[in-house]
Amino acid sequence: MSSNRIAETVDSLMPRAWQELADLVAFKSVADFGQFPRSESEGAARWVADALRTEGFEDVALLDTPDGTQSVYGVLPGPEGAPTVLLYAHYDVQPPLDEDAWTTPPFELTERDGRWYGRGSADCKGGVIMHLLALRALKADGDLPVTVKFIAEGSEEQGTGGLERYAETHPELLRADSIVIGDSGNFRVGLPTVTSTLRGMTLVRVEVDTLAGNLHSGQFGGAAPDALAALIRVLDSLRGEDGSTTVDGLEAGQSWQGLQYEEADFRRDAKVAEGVRLIGSGTVADRIWARPAVTVLGIDCPPVVGATPSVQSSARALVSLRVAPGTDAAEATRLLRAHLEAHIPWGARIRTEQVGQGQPFRADTTSPAYAAMAEAMAVAYPGEEMQYAGQGGSIPLCNTLDALYPDAEILLIGLSEPEAQIHAVNESVSPSELSRLAVTEALFLRNYAASK
Repeated sequence: MSSNRIAETVDSLMPRAWQELADLVAFKSVADFGQFPRSESEGAARWVADALRTEGFEDVALLDTPDGTQSVYGVLPGPEGAPTVLLYAHYDVQPPLDEDAWTTPPFELTERDGRWYGRGSADCKGGVIMHLLALRALKADGDLPVTVKFIAEGSEEQGTGGLERYAETHPELLRADSIVIGDSGNFRVGLPTVTSTLRGMTLVRVEVDTLAGNLHSGQFGGAAPDALAALIRVLDSLRGEDGSTTVDGLEAGQSWQGLQYEEADFRRDAKVAEGVRLIGSGTVADRIWARPAVTVLGIDCPPVVGATPSVQSSARALVSLRVAPGTDAAEATRLLRAHLEAHIPWGARIRTEQVGQGQPFRADTTSPAYAAMAEAMAVAYPGEEMQYAGQGGSIPLCNTLDALYPDAEILLIGLSEPEAQIHAVNESVSPSELSRLAVTEALFLRNYAASK
């Protein structure tokens, strides 16, 4: 099949892709069953399983993983002796946040200004559709040159590690010669990019207690130790004056040697308010791809509306630490907890608890699979060469797969370019990126089979 034929087939399938993505986005598949019903995630899992069966996948199964969610698995056999490629995406999504802040409903795919809006449209339900498009394009002339394993995770956004633990206890299940993780994105729309590093992540819950109960701030304030103030002070100790992450004992001066991220572009992509300075030091790429970054994800304290004049007796927070490539996440967790416990003021009682963790990842970009991907991207994106970028986010499964299958070649591509605004309100996907990356993946599978 010619490259033009693949592109034409993908283009003809885009109306179907729209409808399928709309169907999948409609499931409120947030794997936090305290916020959204389990049935929504189970419905999305069944949708993916049915889609695989329709495409001729065998051994399609809903895998009950140890964290209480389901991953979807199937195998599409290729020619005898052909290499095996594992295609990964996840169907779970982040919560929609403030639904009133969305221009259109978050779980209703909507086309606007050349983009398709909806929660999960890029991250990563769009990745599921991207894989299906690529396979359909290859099968259009009966040309599936590899055996394909497909895995769609159900709890990637929660970081609870269900699929990682399942894979570790079923080590043959996901074994492959090459693995395409469809959960990253181009550096910019139209610039073909593979992600070569990922930061890891740890989540720590911090609880501070100072009093047996809240006290009147007029009667006791000024001497009674305020737990909320103690929490704020210990959280502030995690940053230097310039906003750099400062965890005692944790290396924070690493450098990024690849594609650079111009500060003006970053400010625009991040929608930084006029006059507000970026935090940290070094290049933007250093800060977001090569170095650790701490973020306070939430604080439990009285809301402003309804607050009473009280000294708070207890407070708690959830702290995220993105772990730089080359740093062990378990050691970073230990250092973070030790820092918090060492910097708590006034002898306040502090408890820390690890609630999630994933290791960072660094790919071997010298492998034959990268050459096959570079060739595919050059065709799908005429006039452009494949770029290497890091990603500040985490995909813990990558390290699990790397440890289980050290000879497998792992590549990361996807639809989460900056305009997609993943994890934020008004998440969207570029249909042109969906089309071109589906072409890219189809060509990659053909190129990779030819190279083996």
